[in-house]
Amino acid sequence: MDETEQQACDHQSSSVRKSHHSEKTKLQLIQRLNRIEGQVRGVKGLIEKDTYCDDVLNQIASIQSALNGLGKQLLEHHLKSCVVERIEEGDHDVLNELLVTVSKLMK
Repeated sequence: MDETEQQACDHQSSSVRKSHHSEKTKLQLIQRLNRIEGQVRGVKGLIEKDTYCDDVLNQIASIQSALNGLGKQLLEHHLKSCVVERIEEGDHDVLNELLVTVSKLMK
């Protein structure tokens, strides 16, 4: 992880916390989101064409899997940077925040 990645989550500079991903990471995330967006548009097209329900449901499962993968990637980055930094600074509230977030992801 490069220095930019290690300083990824800026939680002190303002009241609104921001994440500062490296350009490489940001590009990877955007590319994944673009693919997911395309899949969602594809499902819309399948429904408009009255495609067999099971085929549409399989595509929806694929989208959910892609979103889960994106969530895992972001969660890993968050744990390795933001959470570690805040704990090192003595901010243990980040653990409760993380538990709430993980709970939401697992619904």
